[in-house]
Amino acid sequence: MRALTALAALAAMLALGAASASAAQGDGLAAARAGTAKFHSNAAAQGAGYGLLVDAAGIACIDNPAGGMGIHYVNGALVGDDRVDAATPELVVYEPETNGRLRLVAAEYVVFQDAWDAHHSSAPELFGQEFELVKAGNRYGLPPFYELHAWLWKHNPAGTFDDWNPNVTCP
Repeated sequence: MRALTALAALAAMLALGAASASAAQGDGLAAARAGTAKFHSNAAAQGAGYGLLVDAAGIACIDNPAGGMGIHYVNGALVGDDRVDAATPELVVYEPETNGRLRLVAAEYVVFQDAWDAHHSSAPELFGQEFELVKAGNRYGLPPFYELHAWLWKHNPAGTFDDWNPNVTCP
């Protein structure tokens, strides 16, 4: 009987821990949405220091057969630091609409590997998700960096934090 009581208590603690982790992820996503809501206007994003990012081939709208990311606007001052903050993403991502407008769909969090690793012993995490390491020789011609996408403003059937969204296309 005592073992059953201990097992029930352990199960309850684990359930509370999972609920707390889920709540923390939700709180972080709420902060990210609050911090990026003003960037539904691309002009506001540009006014806040975000500029168009193109890859080494000059391509602005990023997609592949798995889906699209969209058009990235980067804030170089934020990429250059070694901090990660849900409310201030280094990039905001837009989907081009058929009418020519840009629709805010996601945020991307980026930190250069050298800057991060100089002060940390593991990859960055946000929303309970570990960032992906993008190695040198990447399509942007950048040194290695950690990144995490968060589809804050458009549902991604592949997952909130998946790089590619099958519902996003580039013209």
